[in-house]
Parts: sequence; structure tokens; C-alpha cells
Amino acid sequence: MNNKTGCFLWNLRQFSTLVPASRRTVRLVDLLGFCRPKIVHPNRNPRNLFLNDFDNRVHSSIRYLFQNALTFKSGDEGFQTNGISTVTVPTVDRLLCPRRLSFDSKHFFVSVGTPDDGVKKINFHHEVSNEDVLINEAKPTPITYRRLSQECNSVSDVLDAFSKAPAFPSSNYFTAMWKIAKSMSEDQKHFEKQLMFNHPSFNQLCEQMIREAKIMHCDCLLFSLQAMVKLGIPQNTLLVQTLLRVVQERINECDEKCLSVLSAVLEAMEPCKNVDVLRAGLRMLVDQQVWKIEHVFTLQTVMKCIGKDAPIALKKKLEMKALRELDRFSILNSQRMFEVLAAMNHRSIVLLNECSKMVIDNIHGCPFKILLSILQSCKDLRYRNLDLFKGIADYVATTFDIWKLKQVLLLLILFETFGFRPIGLMDLFMKKVVDEPRFLNMKSTIAILHVYSSLNHFHKCQNKEFLDIMAGALTGYLHQISSENLLYAVCSFCLMNHFPLAAINQLLQKDIISELLTSDHVERNVHKLHLLDTCLELDDTPYHRSIDISLPQVLSAPVHPNTKVEEVLSSLLGGEGYFSKNVQLPHNYYIDFEIRMDANRSQVLPFSDVDGVLSATDTQRVGVLCVRRSSYCLDSTHPRGLLAMKMRHLNVMGFHVILVNTWEIEKLEMKDAVMFLKTKIYSTEALPTAEVNLQSTY
Repeated sequence: MNNKTGCFLWNLRQFSTLVPASRRTVRLVDLLGFCRPKIVHPNRNPRNLFLNDFDNRVHSSIRYLFQNALTFKSGDEGFQTNGISTVTVPTVDRLLCPRRLSFDSKHFFVSVGTPDDGVKKINFHHEVSNEDVLINEAKPTPITYRRLSQECNSVSDVLDAFSKAPAFPSSNYFTAMWKIAKSMSEDQKHFEKQLMFNHPSFNQLCEQMIREAKIMHCDCLLFSLQAMVKLGIPQNTLLVQTLLRVVQERINECDEKCLSVLSAVLEAMEPCKNVDVLRAGLRMLVDQQVWKIEHVFTLQTVMKCIGKDAPIALKKKLEMKALRELDRFSILNSQRMFEVLAAMNHRSIVLLNECSKMVIDNIHGCPFKILLSILQSCKDLRYRNLDLFKGIADYVATTFDIWKLKQVLLLLILFETFGFRPIGLMDLFMKKVVDEPRFLNMKSTIAILHVYSSLNHFHKCQNKEFLDIMAGALTGYLHQISSENLLYAVCSFCLMNHFPLAAINQLLQKDIISELLTSDHVERNVHKLHLLDTCLELDDTPYHRSIDISLPQVLSAPVHPNTKVEEVLSSLLGGEGYFSKNVQLPHNYYIDFEIRMDANRSQVLPFSDVDGVLSATDTQRVGVLCVRRSSYCLDSTHPRGLLAMKMRHLNVMGFHVILVNTWEIEKLEMKDAVMFLKTKIYSTEALPTAEVNLQSTY
């Protein structure tokens, strides 16, 4: 113990012999300042003292909390504080500090102006026994955050309790304030937050929190920091930044509980220098302690916090730990795992597959928020699980009446990003829109048109009625819709072979076309305008007017080599003279291979004979399209909107369309591939073009 502290304690002992017994109940902890209710500093304005910008303040670390705290007068009953005026101090039972002053049970060491080796030993045990009896009789009830949250009804009540009898640790007050606030509505929270900042004791609580930061338990420190973040105390304040610095110094004291709290806190905070340093320290600590983590919830909280830029070795280690704990996963753990992996940007197929099975088996009763989070995480991770998607879609379709249409639409929007077409759910939603068109606003109308046109979904009985209702809803918003949204909506109608006149008339106005050609998304807008122009020319529409303004040329679609298909066709047809490859067509269409056949499609004709001898009526042009998986709906051969429209337009231009799935043809041996294409090309059944809507064929 240093000389100043020893001298202080000796003077305190001498002073107690002069003060009447009734005043000896003032404890050491009171004089040290841990429990004083109010301190008034002259020549100092405490207003907003701790809410100034951290970067603009120069402060030193708090090492000597009690240095120059008191100055005694000799020969007087009282004492004076150095520049501090005090009020009556409440009595407490003991020093509530994890780092206690060290002394043995019989003797107390103080220094009385002597060197450290000349320490004087004073017998202390018997002299204070009577005083201890008086103190124990007046022992107050300990103040905990649970007691505060039960006795107080608002955040201000907690601050009032602090002003009357401040007690160690200050973390109890912050934790109690957050526990009270989190049960309030958003408006109440905002109001209580303003009252908290304006409360006269708030700055004093912040000051005491800073003083106690280095000596309170690590879990109390972290709970305080979490409460401050949740209460909305600005992150760049001296208070928050000081606590971040202290946590950095004491991060090695964190146990599993502290790791969980620290991870949750860092996840909720914005990036800054101290947060980034603390996150890096957390990663190193987790790397050392990952195999010691016992609770799955703690493991997931840590995984979610380490960030997308964490070392891949650490991500792998956490993945292995999670796989080892799979048998202990609860339903909630499995549901949460999707969001956790997305937060760390780690695509663990094994973990995702196992968690998907548990989600499917326990899908009933799953809240909408969880379903949305799972699908959003799958999107972020580029993870497609048909069984999972079907399970969610079937569950929502089975319980369709309990869901809001807005909720179902959000799920359909996410399904569309995977190319997944839940037929039953989309039919129910279509019927609901027909029955309750008042649900449609401008935003939902555009979203519904996009989903149904992209997935090329229609209903045989209600398709016409559905499209008419959607066209009417769009017409009602023409006075307020933006040019780009109008273009997107009209193009969605074009993909579904439906043409609302009012919307097209407004879109084709010269000022709107000019606006689209000068926006920030010119290339995308030009592509959609060409699509509209093609539909107006090729489809059977009641609108016989093309776009007046000449449009810029769009880039040709990239040509993908189809070597395997070319070899198969050459072997089957007898040489390259019987087909043409990469054929460019009007309206920026192209086909991979073109074959000329007789009208009955029983014989392939060489291109030289067709050009010189036969007329167009005697030949059948066959277009072979090599199709990738993304052109179909997920795990099906149902063409998506753009492919269905291209097939429709190729039929108008006189082509018979054959689709060749590239991923399937690559797996076949040459003999099997030749037989497959022969069946496609020489089929005796003409593909239906009039009886069946091409949007649903193939």
C-alpha cells in the first residue's frame, strides 16, 4: 500500500476517536466516494459533460481514484474537502468492490510517514467490534437491478433512486433502466430517452460509471455497456468509448457468459476504432476458447459477431464446433443457424442441410419473422434447398387464412429470387387478389407483376380476370408512378402476353421515353424498351403503334459455345451442311442452331437445296435452343418469363422450337445423346402451338 493511502487510513482512524459515536457510522466507502449522492464541483459546469464527442476530449486513464480526495484540518471536529462540497452520506455495510483492499483478520497495515520497510502494525480487531455491531444493525437492503426494475416504473424513477442513495455498482442502474425501457412501446422509449438525458442525476451516474469501470466485475461492465447501447446513448460519447477501452484491457477476464454479452454488444454497434480493435480481440479469444464453449446459444452469438471478414480458419473451426453440437440443437437453434451463417458469410452445406431437415420437421407454428429470415439467409448464402422451399410454401398454403397478404407477398418475392414456383401458394394468392383487389397499392402491384411474370405463372380459370384486375390497379396509380416503375410494370405485362392500353399510352409519350433514355439506368431501360417494341410488333395486341423515338442498339447476347450439341447434330444429320449455328434473327433474337426440314418434319434438308429449290411454304424451320438451368423454374422444366416470351415470338416468326438442356446433354454418352436429339427432331407429333399456351409448355 502506498504512503498516501496508508497516511489517509491512519488519519481516518485518529479522526474517529474525536468524532461522537453517532457520527462514526460514516464508512470508509462513503469517504472514498463510491456511495455519495451528490458532488458539486465549483467552477465547473457538468451539463452534457459525458456526452461530448470522444475524439475531441483528452482524458487520462483513471489510476488513482482517491488521490487528493480529502484534506484534513488539525484541531477541528470537522474536515474539509479539497474543492468539493459534500452533503450527508448514507450508511452502507461494506465495500462492494471486486478488488478489495487486502488485510488480514487481525491486523491492518498503515503507513505513518515512514518508509515501506518501517510499516507500523496496529491492532484493529477488538477496537472496532462495537462499531461493527452498530453498522450491522443498520445494514440496508442491497440494491440490485432486479429490485430497481421491480420498484421503479420508469427510467426517471431509477435515476431518482440513484440520486437519493447512489450505490456500487452503477451497472445496476443502467441494467434496470434498460429492463424497464424494453417493455415499452417505441414512442414511450423515445420519450423516456429524452427524460433520461435531461435528468439532473444522469451525468452524475455517468461519472460514477467511469470511475467504477476498472474495478467492477467484467460481467457487470459488459451488461452496462449493452444497456447503454440499447438505451440509445450515442456511441461516440466519452462514457461509451471509455467502457470500450476498459473492456479491451480486461478482455481476458471474459468467461462464456461474458463472451455472449460482448458478442451481442459488438453486433449492435457501428464500426469505429475501438469497436474494431475489440472485435479483433474477440476473434483471438474465441479462437483460443472455441472448444470450451458449452452452450449452443453462446456459440451462435459468437459466430454471428465475428463478421464476414474473419479468417477462414476461424470460420472453419466454428463450423466444426457447431457440427459437433448438432445433437444438442434445439428447434430455435436450427432456425437461427441460417441467419448466423449468413452473418459470417460462411456457406456450410452440411450445417444448412441438417438444419433444413429440422426446420421442415417442425415447420408448423413457425413465426413469419423466422420464415422470412431463413429465406433471406438462403438468398445471401446462395443456398437452394427444394425440400425446404416446398416445406415453407406448403405450410403457408395450408395456413393461408392466418397470414396477411403482405406477408405472403414478401415470401413470394424471395421465392422468385431462387426461381422457385410454389404453384399452390401462387394460385391461392391470385384468387385472394381477385377477391380482395383493395389490398393492391402501387408498390405491391409492381411486385406482384414482377413475381408472376418472372416465374411465368398463370391459372387456367382465373388468369384473364387476374390480369385485368392488375391492369386496373396499375391504371389507378398512373398519376403518381415513376417512369421506371411504369416501364417495369408494362414489361411484366408483356411477358405475360397482356397489354393494358392506358399504361402503354402513357409510357410511349415522348417526354417519358426521353426521361428513361437519360436516367442513371440507361442500358437497362433501353433493353426493356426494345422488349416492349418487339411485343407490340409480334404479339396479337390491340395496340398497333410502335415507339416513335429511335432507340439505341443493345448489345447482342453473349454466345456460349455448345460443342457437345454441335458434335451430336453433325453425327446425327450427316455433317455441318445440314444445320447452321449462332443464327442472328430480327428483334435481337438469336438461336443456337437452325435446321431446315420438310413440312412434315420427316426429313432434314441441306441449306443449299432449301435456298435454291423449295419455297418457304414447303419447309419447316426448326430452332434448337441450348437452355441453362437458370432459364427454368427451380428443379423443373417450366420456362421462366423471358424464355417463354422468346419461344412465343419464335413461333410467330415461323420456327418450331426445340429445347436442349445443356446440363443433361453433357452427362450423356455420344450414342445416347444422338438418340435423344433424334427423338426431339424427328418426333412424329407436331408440338402444339395453338391449343396450348406456350407460357406453360415444356
